[in-house]
Amino acid sequence: MYISSSGNSMLCRDFLRPRIIQASLRTQKEGIDGNTKVPRNVNMEKLRSGYLFPEISKREVQHTERYPDAKLISLGIGDTTEPLPEIIASSMADYALSLSTAEGYRGYGAEQGNKALRKTIAETFYKDVQIKETEVFVSDGAQCDIIRLQLLLGSNVSIAVQDPSFPAYVDSSVIIGQAGDFEDKSRMYGNIEYMKCVPQTNFFPDLATTSRSDIIFFCSPNNPTGHAATRQQLEQLVKFAKKNGSIIVFDSAYAAYITDDSPRSIFEIPGAREVAIEVSSFSKFAGFTGIRLGWTVVPEELSFSNGFPVINDFNRIVCTCFNGASSIAQVGGLACLSPEGFAAVCSITDYYKENAKILLNTFASLGLKVYGGKNAPYLWVHFPGSKSWDVFTEILERTHIITVPGSGFGPAGEEFMRVCAFGHRESILEAARRLENLYL
Repeated sequence: MYISSSGNSMLCRDFLRPRIIQASLRTQKEGIDGNTKVPRNVNMEKLRSGYLFPEISKREVQHTERYPDAKLISLGIGDTTEPLPEIIASSMADYALSLSTAEGYRGYGAEQGNKALRKTIAETFYKDVQIKETEVFVSDGAQCDIIRLQLLLGSNVSIAVQDPSFPAYVDSSVIIGQAGDFEDKSRMYGNIEYMKCVPQTNFFPDLATTSRSDIIFFCSPNNPTGHAATRQQLEQLVKFAKKNGSIIVFDSAYAAYITDDSPRSIFEIPGAREVAIEVSSFSKFAGFTGIRLGWTVVPEELSFSNGFPVINDFNRIVCTCFNGASSIAQVGGLACLSPEGFAAVCSITDYYKENAKILLNTFASLGLKVYGGKNAPYLWVHFPGSKSWDVFTEILERTHIITVPGSGFGPAGEEFMRVCAFGHRESILEAARRLENLYL
């Protein structure tokens, strides 16, 4: 069962369905045509079922209703749990309070982001790869920027995605009109190139058999597998893109979790400035999942087939579709990147890494093959011969633990489960104990 986006979650549809039926019956009884003459977007009709994470939330609610006294532990949706460092929270609070004064009030900011924050992002994350502050666009999060990039690219481009991969790449491609029709037998969209990234290939596609695509979505460290691409792998990817005249959309949202010498940015690879865009986020390294802050890097050298700079069109998209990230969130972002703030958020990242180590050791002790967990807050656990939704149900019913079925990330995710290391330490330890009781 491959769960992808519907634009409306299953929870919303369950709420609305009886009201829609009642309204329809009422208009029929009154002899009124209750519909408009506006056709539904045909691409929305091509989306499969509900978006993965609302579906998980729906099942969590149902489980809680059946077992109201159970202590549910969520190792599912990747939401951070630890409090913000005081230096970061207080900086936002002070700024917000200053907005109540004539001297401190500010309205709209630059659509591209606070100049100081753009400069600091460039200096903090890209100081060795010569990214300019003018190439950094501050946003309300990486997922929102993926949608803006799809608007930039349009419906006439072909795309490739890792399989498995974060569902938003595929779902946004369906909505924008790139994906073609869904094929039930393969559980794939006909116009998308699915690049199989499995243990047997070291979680990297066989580029020798990969068809050319205009756009290559690539996430490293990968969500859901937790694999961080090696320098050699990314060199191959950039070479492949240059050979085919493709653009890589590189998602580095989990780069802060890398513990080895794997590249943290695609721009560490020579030649990437001519073929790549990078999206990233404060969500998982700074705990900004609810505050919403991210950025996209578009190098000046990157151009379309007619030679027109991509950065110019992306700037137009941003100015047309976006009024800029919250000024309060941007102040928080600057605090995150101050010496004291950066040390504080790195400490929290280390906390989640330790959680991942606990879970990794637990699954390994149970004789299960587990990947990830070293360069990412996600573990990718193999249950050979099993349907991932069946494993999800068994773990939930018998341990009251929420996980995520791998098939929700693409066909190659079948037989796998994604387990998230975000959580309070006592919950992680309790989850480890319950899993040991289940599988020992």
